[in-house]
Amino acid sequence: MKLCLVAALCASLSIATSGITVSVPRAPVSTRLGSTATLPCSLNPPENAELLEVRWYRGDQFDAPVLSYRERQFEYGSQQAEYVGRTSFGLISAKSDGLKAGDVTLNLANVRLQDTGEYTCYVSSDTGFDKAVVSLIVTQKGTSPLLSVAWTEDLLVNMSCESEGWHPNPRLRWSDQTKTLAPKSLVYSNDTSGLVSVQSWLLLSSTSTVTCFVGLSGEEDWEGRLSLESLVQPPEQGKSQESGSSVVGWVAFTVVSIALAVVLLLYFKNKKGKRSKPDPEKGGDNGEETQMLLSTDELLEITALEEARKHYVNVTLDETENEYLKTKDGKIVREGDRFPDGKKVTRLTSIQGTPGFSSGQHYWEVRLGDEKAGIKKSWWVGVASATGKQQQPEVPPTPSNGFWFLSSVSADSLQVNTEPSTVLLNVRPEILGVYLNYDRGELSFYDVKDQRPIVTLAAKFTEEVFPFFNPGKGDKATIRILNSDNSIGSASSNSR
Repeated sequence: MKLCLVAALCASLSIATSGITVSVPRAPVSTRLGSTATLPCSLNPPENAELLEVRWYRGDQFDAPVLSYRERQFEYGSQQAEYVGRTSFGLISAKSDGLKAGDVTLNLANVRLQDTGEYTCYVSSDTGFDKAVVSLIVTQKGTSPLLSVAWTEDLLVNMSCESEGWHPNPRLRWSDQTKTLAPKSLVYSNDTSGLVSVQSWLLLSSTSTVTCFVGLSGEEDWEGRLSLESLVQPPEQGKSQESGSSVVGWVAFTVVSIALAVVLLLYFKNKKGKRSKPDPEKGGDNGEETQMLLSTDELLEITALEEARKHYVNVTLDETENEYLKTKDGKIVREGDRFPDGKKVTRLTSIQGTPGFSSGQHYWEVRLGDEKAGIKKSWWVGVASATGKQQQPEVPPTPSNGFWFLSSVSADSLQVNTEPSTVLLNVRPEILGVYLNYDRGELSFYDVKDQRPIVTLAAKFTEEVFPFFNPGKGDKATIRILNSDNSIGSASSNSR
């Protein structure tokens, strides 16, 4: 008799648990950091859930739920503190009638990294209960790849690719247009907020175009591309140099880099290689100039410094008053210790020179530092278009906005303001030469003292451009424009 009662009770429990069935997606739900996640869950077949108990919880924390609802009202007494004010019922689709149709979908607002994981959807009634698990992946797209190049002692090119601000771990791969390249290293690290940084490097001996791809599964990759066609090898070890240095990592190349993101106001390129049209609001026709910068069709030969200096022009600083700068006799220095642009160097402390150029070849030189303060560590030098010159300071100084320049980012590296930026390691010029071939679309930079090219950029100029300077921040050394009668070339010739 007892066995019969137990059997009957078990059968009754089995029927009770099968009185309700919940349905959830098999695939994980992916949501951007800071947005609202929608975790679908519904009764199958549909029935009104307004008078049922609905509970969302994580792991085995049934009694400390993410959301608790019973008989037309939410229960907040036992809710986990980190979810207070962030949870509500959502809709599985725009046509859903919500609870009346058995839709018990969870909306989780302002998603955080720690929200990643499994969530249990539990529904019960007088006749039974059911539960199912939904997985949530919180994602964040990081920065576009930052490429760095340097020579090794074996005269190989050490190229590195790094990107930060990702979640979860992004994939990173290298390619040389014909095959996938195996990196020497691939390292992931987490910052204090939980976001992921990735860094990889490889050694190259051939002159090819190398691409670094970084991205999340199922999404378009960021893409950084660099052409090694015009790499200038450093002198062989053992050969003397006037500067007394050995292999110091001098690199000259045509930069080719592509960033695949619309949200960062760059331009989008799909898998078939299509580019978006220029946006007039971001610099008029300069969108076309950016595409030229990124083109692989015309790799420029490096113009020799001796040839470039034949087109020497004297540059004069713009007389426009800038409260953050002090200028005198061709020298530029920041005025006082006021930093309105925070830690970053911005256009608030930039100044332009004259004349402007709309054709022809032009060359000028600047001394980066002085005897008292030493070699300058922070600066921008290049050209800016007439349109870029008129834009507000908060507009990013990128090629698509009419700016092309080389800048100092640390004690031993320079950065080109490509999109994305490109870093050149072990480069520290004292005298910087700037060569503009407007008609050819060429902007080259040289270490004049060591008689070496640093980098050549390709850009299609469509309007007048002007010399462009910024003394940066963090050191008191000056930028000084060297006119033809006091350039290093003239000084050398006069001393002989």
